[in-house]
Amino acid sequence: MTAPLDAPESAQHAEPEAIARGRRDTESRSLTQIAWRRLRQDRVALGGGAFVALLILVAVFAPLLTAWFGHPPNQFHQDLIDPATQGVLKDPDDPWSGIDPTGGMSAEHLLGLEPVNGRDLFSRIVYGARISLLVAFLSTLLCVVIGTVLGIVAGYLGGWVDTVISRAMDIFLAFPLLLFAIALAGVIPDDAFGLSDNALRIAVLVFIIGFFSWPYIGRIVRGQTLSLREREFVEAARSMGAGTGYILFREILPNLVAPILVYATLLIPTNILFEAALSFLGVGVNPPTPTWGGMLSESLAYYTVAPHFVIIPGLAIFVTVLAFNLFGDGLRDAFDPRSSD
Repeated sequence: MTAPLDAPESAQHAEPEAIARGRRDTESRSLTQIAWRRLRQDRVALGGGAFVALLILVAVFAPLLTAWFGHPPNQFHQDLIDPATQGVLKDPDDPWSGIDPTGGMSAEHLLGLEPVNGRDLFSRIVYGARISLLVAFLSTLLCVVIGTVLGIVAGYLGGWVDTVISRAMDIFLAFPLLLFAIALAGVIPDDAFGLSDNALRIAVLVFIIGFFSWPYIGRIVRGQTLSLREREFVEAARSMGAGTGYILFREILPNLVAPILVYATLLIPTNILFEAALSFLGVGVNPPTPTWGGMLSESLAYYTVAPHFVIIPGLAIFVTVLAFNLFGDGLRDAFDPRSSD
């Protein structure tokens, strides 16, 4: 009769020990370690992150890739184009062979050729990734810096400083950004601030996107700062005589890294789409420099004879934005304190 009573008693002793051991294991890991463990379990987010890393490598090594697998992005191959339909010939040696439905895809031209000029699509897609990622990363960095500084100052100081910054956020959020970008980009001079041509246009695009998008992250940082400024570690630093700058950037800011990183990851695909939209409207980077949005704009007149010319740059934008969004969602779930470990 004693054995059945002993088993539940041992289980009752074992269960609290297991709970305590699990609690100690969780407490011994930092937030970054916990987030990384959660992220490794999310296969979809890891897939998105792997594609993003691959895309960055492709953009960095674009000249090497085009030398191996393609041609210079602005090299014409008009001998492969049908002069009547402007499509890619099935057989360049036979002008009556008709239009190639694959757009000239082969071992020499992996993604085919553009109509009219016959430029290599693989090379232009690879170089277009450089422009999209450069504008997106730089504008996101500018947005994060401005939004973080103003958001943390507004949330911590409060009072009239918070009122002024918050009203500025409302004004910027109500600003017609797309119309302003079209108007400003359309009147850019040839030379200004020591820059010229596309370097100047890229700098202006980065300024427009980053400077007018900071309120989105500024609101998030302000809200987090409002709760963090009442925490014990801030009160302890204040009681020890720490200055405002030290508290803001040495005590509060490290606790904002996770939400800032997550939101920045989700903001990058938005900026990629914005740059593509401006290039599509003809106010982005000047041709012949390849951009995904510019390629889409050029392809609309030839979708009947070269459907691949529409599909490939559109698919590049779609897959890139999707990968960033999946990776950003995974980061958000990994850093969420309410998520189960």
